[in-house]
Amino acid sequence: MKIVTAAQMVAIEQASEQNGVPTDQLMENAGLAVARAARDRLGGVAGANILVLVGPGNNGADGLVSARHLRRWGGEVTAYVVAGRPGIDPKMDLARSYGVVVVSADDDTKLTSLDRLLSRSRLVIDAVLGTGRARPLQGAVKKVMLRLGALRGDPNRPAVIALDLPTGLNSDTGEADPACPWVDATLALGYPKAGLLRFPGAERAGALHVLDIGVPPGLREEAEIGLELLTDDWVAHRLPQRPLNSHKGTFGHALVVAGSRQYVGAAYLAAQAAVRAGAGLTTLASPQSVYPIAAAKSDEAIHFPLPEDAEGRISPDAAAVIHASDGRYSAIAVGSGLGWSIGTTKFLEGLLCRSGEGSDRVGALPTLVDADGLNNLSQLNDWQRRVGCPLVLTPHPGEMSTLTGLTVEQVQQDRVAVARDWAARWDACVVLKGANTVIARPDGLVHVSPFANPGLASGGTGDVLSGVIVAFLAQGLSPGDAACSGVYLHAVAAGIVSKRMGNAGAAASDLLDALPKAIHSLRQSKIYA
Repeated sequence: MKIVTAAQMVAIEQASEQNGVPTDQLMENAGLAVARAARDRLGGVAGANILVLVGPGNNGADGLVSARHLRRWGGEVTAYVVAGRPGIDPKMDLARSYGVVVVSADDDTKLTSLDRLLSRSRLVIDAVLGTGRARPLQGAVKKVMLRLGALRGDPNRPAVIALDLPTGLNSDTGEADPACPWVDATLALGYPKAGLLRFPGAERAGALHVLDIGVPPGLREEAEIGLELLTDDWVAHRLPQRPLNSHKGTFGHALVVAGSRQYVGAAYLAAQAAVRAGAGLTTLASPQSVYPIAAAKSDEAIHFPLPEDAEGRISPDAAAVIHASDGRYSAIAVGSGLGWSIGTTKFLEGLLCRSGEGSDRVGALPTLVDADGLNNLSQLNDWQRRVGCPLVLTPHPGEMSTLTGLTVEQVQQDRVAVARDWAARWDACVVLKGANTVIARPDGLVHVSPFANPGLASGGTGDVLSGVIVAFLAQGLSPGDAACSGVYLHAVAAGIVSKRMGNAGAAASDLLDALPKAIHSLRQSKIYA
């Protein structure tokens, strides 16, 4: 599912017109889709008071179409015209003909009618401004949005849904006017707009739902867009197959190199996540002092004790020990709980970097680098030229700052652009973690996760993500598909945990049991799609 800017949406609409689907038809389709979504949200609209806030342009026209259908289905619908409609307005005339009551802000200077309508409505549809407006809100539009926003936190307030964008949210940047309301859900028309997946816009937009408005398939203007939203269907069709005549060797062998005396739990979480995400075999390679503790916690993993230094971190000599196990593994994850020292940096160099002509077998396997692995990687000169394997890097903004020299603020300012730029420079798949995680491939294609779950903001959840992605790498997915599928599955599992426990106080280990449930859920969505 493509994510579009305002200019790209205009180009798609123009191309749609040229391919036999005029803008008016898209508008009719959009209004009907919005009305259906509103009906579903209310569980039926007969007798329900519904207020549609109508703006001057196409967004307002879409709202009038939805108002017409909601009235046709028995709703008590009022269209409150916030800003002037054109003199000749067929959508308005048709809405009136179906019995939609029309109130104008021009006749409601003290907003008393608006207050009365808000107090009695079960649902408010914000159809004031869409993708075409980016300047600050002013006049009646500002006053109405402030009134709507003042209801936030009122337990008796109506549900609020935005048509395409909450009014005052920049469709490209996610910047929000101070008067932009917080809504319960945004119904994106045709495609999600980039600003809905960037903060602060993502927070104000509520739950994001994308509605089909009948854009013709196969448009060049759509195909050329290199930014996509991950969906259930996309991930379900990329999950590794599980044939009936399979055995543990069918699903690959994941090597998780992790842990130190101080961070035993990180090693366990990463290895156990690989098991839970379906790797046929998982080996946990950890320092000798970590091994007995990790082995006591994890029955399923194979344990591979490694030489360690005096502080209980993996020794540089461990790289040669791993290389000596030639041929056993399908993919590697390295970094969780590794620690950061001159010795661990030398170990990572020995594990990943070519020492001469050609490369060792282990050094050529698809490899995920996370956490302290990234911090150690940042200390290696010219590492991007010397590493001889397909790479997945999974930094959070602070680690991305360490790797790139950018400030965290610069990283967060345009996460898509930063991830895309450095994925190309490093010839690696970059997973920039955080709310709406960004996954960038070296060829420029970027995917964005639709999930922002504060329940993932706790120690160890990143180690679980590493284990999930390396399990998919071991099962034969490409680095890009493994990263995207891992990020999505990890978030679905977090959603399962949040529904059961809330989003505060859940531990990373709670995700482990939820991973198979998340996989099953996604497979079911594919079966019944």
